[in-house]
Amino acid sequence: MDSINECLINETADIRDTIRVIESGKKGIAVVIDHCGTLRGVVTDGDVRRGLLAGQKLKDPVTAIMNHRPTKAVSGLSKASIIELLEQSGLEALPVVDEQNRVVDVVLLSALRRRTDPGQATGFSSALIMAGGEGRRLLPLTENLPKPLVEVGGMPLIERQVRRIADAGVKQIYIAVNYLAEMIESHLGDGSRFGVEIQYLREPKKLGTAGSLSLITEKLDGPLLLMNGDVFTSINFQYLLDFHTRHQPLITVAAIDYHVEIPYGVIKTEGPFAVCLEEKPSQQFLCNAGIYALSPEAVARVPHNQTYNMTDLIESGLSRQDGVAVFPVHEYWSDIGTHAELDKARSELKIVRETLGDLQDSDEVAVNIELNHRRAA
Repeated sequence: MDSINECLINETADIRDTIRVIESGKKGIAVVIDHCGTLRGVVTDGDVRRGLLAGQKLKDPVTAIMNHRPTKAVSGLSKASIIELLEQSGLEALPVVDEQNRVVDVVLLSALRRRTDPGQATGFSSALIMAGGEGRRLLPLTENLPKPLVEVGGMPLIERQVRRIADAGVKQIYIAVNYLAEMIESHLGDGSRFGVEIQYLREPKKLGTAGSLSLITEKLDGPLLLMNGDVFTSINFQYLLDFHTRHQPLITVAAIDYHVEIPYGVIKTEGPFAVCLEEKPSQQFLCNAGIYALSPEAVARVPHNQTYNMTDLIESGLSRQDGVAVFPVHEYWSDIGTHAELDKARSELKIVRETLGDLQDSDEVAVNIELNHRRAA
């Protein structure tokens, strides 16, 4: 029952608490119940992100985003029937209820079929980490050290990225290198110690933030995961892949929610007269997080060996109505581009590890969940 309880949340909870349940329950679902344990609805990660895109806030009630008419199985239904129900519904998990509609179990398709870990984003054909920047904003730290090798929590940032991508089941990783490339290549090697194959894309000249995509010579048989080499994040790559696969855009751009607090009263006018006064309002934006899922078609659009930026590729995608999808990131995210951001990430990771206490060095799942909780708080 403990694993079941980890997936349950009361209908009075907010979206922030729901995210914690989805992550901690490890079944990709939060089952919403009332005080009697009666099923009220379910929430998946996709429901959360659709809610955020629609303007919901993390403090809003879970009832604002939950599926009020979820697919469910009745207790006593055979294993084969539950598997069939899950497959026909296109679901990975669902609640099991008794005759009074009280939740008695939460079942996972991969567990019933004894498949591989459902958290593995094996649908990505490969990944590319852009690691060629000079990191001038981090001088003098990067005077003799490439920015991707700057340590966060005792491990170079790019090694963290490689390990997370490997843990997600992606076996082929490209790394675009330029500044002090030999140091990155020496540290990561061929990738065998991480269980992946690493190929280095050596730019003959600076090709911009997307130009190195043209140096991939192999034909891609699925989406490419692309991320900047200075991003420290606990984003779930499987959810990004699911989102991209569901919407089938040219490009999916991961976007971080950014708030701007205006410290003054804002006056709105019509002609010479004021019509309203809004005291210290805040504005909310979705900003590019430097993480993308690219279709093979998008990669093929990048001109060979020419300076080309991700903004150019995104503009190309915007030329068609369904070209660019936006994947809102509610997980922890930081752009390690300045000393302030680097110090903040190091400090937060240190606090998380102290909070968790005795922890295996390899147990990054608990670390990522705690980082997410800190961001949502």
